[in-house]
Amino acid sequence: MVRAPTPPRGGGVVLSLWQMGNSGIATASAAAPRAGTVEVLVGLLAELDVATESGVFYDRVCKAVCSLTTMKRAALLLHDDTYRSVIPMGSYGADPDLVKRIEGTLDETPIARRALEEDRVIEVRGPLTGHVPARYADLADTSCITCTPISAARRWLGVIFADRDGEEFALDDGERETMLTLGRLAALTASVEHSTEQRESERRLSERLDLTRELHENAIQRLFGVALALGSEEELSAAERRRCQEELRSVVGDLRHALTRPVATPHRSQASLAKILERLLERRTDLNLEWEEGVEVPPDLEPVAQSVLAEALRNADRHSVPSQIDVLISSDGDTFTLAVENDGAGDGKATKGGGLGLRLAALEALRYEGLVEFGAAAGGRWRVRLVVPVVS
Repeated sequence: MVRAPTPPRGGGVVLSLWQMGNSGIATASAAAPRAGTVEVLVGLLAELDVATESGVFYDRVCKAVCSLTTMKRAALLLHDDTYRSVIPMGSYGADPDLVKRIEGTLDETPIARRALEEDRVIEVRGPLTGHVPARYADLADTSCITCTPISAARRWLGVIFADRDGEEFALDDGERETMLTLGRLAALTASVEHSTEQRESERRLSERLDLTRELHENAIQRLFGVALALGSEEELSAAERRRCQEELRSVVGDLRHALTRPVATPHRSQASLAKILERLLERRTDLNLEWEEGVEVPPDLEPVAQSVLAEALRNADRHSVPSQIDVLISSDGDTFTLAVENDGAGDGKATKGGGLGLRLAALEALRYEGLVEFGAAAGGRWRVRLVVPVVS
């Protein structure tokens, strides 16, 4: 029995569905999706800059998956190296609140690992236990799901999950090709965004070097001159003392102006520091959290706190072999403190004084009149500590 073609959707894309007997399994005509794919891809590429700036590009990729195939729900997830997990970046047809809760690792998501290893769209039917994290096996409310790899140049970037809103289905070659193509587009975009972030990091590093040079050539030399004058054994006249005071006020003003510039891009996350740490505790057995009762992260400090945490963990993983990472969140009422300490750092020389990320985070903390301390600690440990005044 043939079902009449559905009306054109998605900018003139025609999707023809065929009902196969009474099995309830729907497949799509191979020719129609291929023709529509080109049109949709051109539309996505034409709006790439605007869509990525507004953060809706990955939503549109998910919508394209559903427009060009028989899928009705889709969620796109990209891997976050710092938190060792995939995080949702886009969705279509699914409950947004549910999508925000999706996360996992390759070890607990065999279907994703298989899709990435084999570089093809994978379908699974029946109970999802053993294919997706156990906590989502029943939550997904479906017995048939697809997983599309998002990879480029042998780099695994993420996956796209899609289904027919709980209905059983079978993909044809045309749909698999379409989904794989959209996965490639998402991978291209993610790679470009990564490169852009790298270039932005390099640009900001250049700005920091310019700032350091400016401070050295102006403020530091002027302070050195004042120090020499004050340290002289000769008695200073009233006019000379006034001149020293004026010079100090001028230097302090210049320093305040320089250090209030935006100096780093905090780690971007829609989750709070508490939620991020909760996620990390679930998948990092080396992590230990001590959060003082009643302490809350001031909303305006969330970006810098997350930035310091991300850089501390990245520094620990890159420059040591930690078996334990202790995170302490505390406050004395006047200041908020985030401390991260890990073992396995040896004498601390491997870190060469801390990475660029920690130095940029330290400069970022100055915007909040705070400071970031980092360095070797006793017992072959390495410590990173953020202390920021709390505005009452």
